[in-house]
Amino acid sequence: MAAVLRIENLGKTYPGGLTALKSVNLSIEQGEIFALLGPNGAGKTTLIGIVCGLVNATTGSVLAGGFDVKREPRAARRLIGLVPQELATEAFETVAAAVRFSRGLYGHPPDPALRRLSLWEKRGTKIMTLSGGMKRRVMIAKALVHEPKILFLDEPSAGVDVELRRDMWQAVRDLRDAGVTIILTTHYIEEAEEMADRIGVINKGELVLVEDKAVLMRKLGRRELRLHLVDPLHEIPAQLAQYSLATVDEGMTLVFSFSGDAGQERIPALLRDVAQLGLNFKDLQTQQTSLEDIFVSLVKERS
Repeated sequence: MAAVLRIENLGKTYPGGLTALKSVNLSIEQGEIFALLGPNGAGKTTLIGIVCGLVNATTGSVLAGGFDVKREPRAARRLIGLVPQELATEAFETVAAAVRFSRGLYGHPPDPALRRLSLWEKRGTKIMTLSGGMKRRVMIAKALVHEPKILFLDEPSAGVDVELRRDMWQAVRDLRDAGVTIILTTHYIEEAEEMADRIGVINKGELVLVEDKAVLMRKLGRRELRLHLVDPLHEIPAQLAQYSLATVDEGMTLVFSFSGDAGQERIPALLRDVAQLGLNFKDLQTQQTSLEDIFVSLVKERS
């Protein structure tokens, strides 16, 4: 697919010498969900601000749908919608009035956004009475009024309970299915793991990694096979040395750590060798490193 957003050598240094971004390069394809992860102060908000025309870059360029956000700001901004982290809505307006007014500013007739975002039943409700999750949905509806091709969601699940968060994720998927490219920043690692097609990790202004989510999990995620033994094992037999095993739980659990398909293919041989040695186990389980574990390790490596 063609890149709908292209960022090249983007840098930002604020007066006083604070460097918020360092030569960021990133291409985002049309119709994907891209999750940008990073600790507080990593540069996520600055990057979004530059792309959305709210912050001036020091170096580099941004093309949105082929339009330069600096030289052709009006054309570029018509393609971009932004849902900021802070909830900023008119408290005494009804949901329908807030969205209708924003649509009117762009000369568009009413659209089915309220139904699409499960807000139709709340259309006559004043925004001040809504929950945090519903207010977030209103913000998304307002960001979609000019029918953007690119939608930025800055911490979309902040302040949203678990049930509404799941509903929010489905709403975002529906937008993607309708052709909208989604770029989200999040502190909820499970949100990125659940939704994103690709993951980017930014730390101290540098984009340290961009990878397909499945590839990232396969390359950096480690898995474990745990054999829960009937009797404790105080020393690993020499016949099992090739597997680099470890014992935990006072010898009651034998642990085989591996990564990738090659490691997984060794499991049948390991189980045969364990059986030949007469080591009885009552249960076995596998578990995989989470995206959160990968993220933490990446940030630590580059700190």
